[in-house]
Amino acid sequence: MTERPGDEADPSRRVAVALDTPDWETFGAWCEFFGPRVGLLKVGLEAYTRWGPACVELARRHGRGIFLDLKLHDIPNTVAGATAAARDQGVDYLTVHAAGGPAMLAAARSAAGEDVRLLGVTLLTHLAADDLEALDLPGAARERVERWAALAAAGGCAGAVCSPREVALLRESLGPGFVLVTPGVRPAGLVAADDQRRTATPERALRDGSDILVIGRPLTRAADPEAALAQVLAEIGSIAPSPRDLAPAR
Repeated sequence: MTERPGDEADPSRRVAVALDTPDWETFGAWCEFFGPRVGLLKVGLEAYTRWGPACVELARRHGRGIFLDLKLHDIPNTVAGATAAARDQGVDYLTVHAAGGPAMLAAARSAAGEDVRLLGVTLLTHLAADDLEALDLPGAARERVERWAALAAAGGCAGAVCSPREVALLRESLGPGFVLVTPGVRPAGLVAADDQRRTATPERALRDGSDILVIGRPLTRAADPEAALAQVLAEIGSIAPSPRDLAPAR
């Protein structure tokens, strides 16, 4: 890993770029371009399924921090083993699904040690009220997110992943020490919402209490990625810096 950002007010520390592509050369080019410019490179399920640890190693070569987003959800022993493997690959953040329950979360926390910060995934950003009804999950989306985020906190996770629509609720209920990561961030004028339904602009998400913004297509698919990133960083820079420690765990 390269040197971690030292300036707490550096807006780039609050951006995680989602590296979602089926093309290895494109993946590498994004790592090289965005790695030194943002706080985290997010390696997701598509890349990890295609290339395995090699994509994490490539991202580590260029990035200031690595966010492995696998949303682990299995029996406790299996999740513990996968968490240990991610720890050994040198990732800084790892997602586990809060719906796996207390025993699974505790197993992941034990396996993570002090090197990996666990993020509990709450409700995926494409899900809305009609989806919850189809899944027979009672209550509104906000209630489900709050319940699963509380499980993540109780299980020792460093933070949670939620849509921008629920971040203010979680900041209020879970307090200032819990890291909140928000996908579904759509900078104004850069791109449509696509398949994510519970979205917001960077400014709105940050003002509501988000710490880390996950941004993919608005940056990676932009005609001018450098200009798009500059727009995002300018918007972040207008908001007070996060009071939480967002630096990679090592």
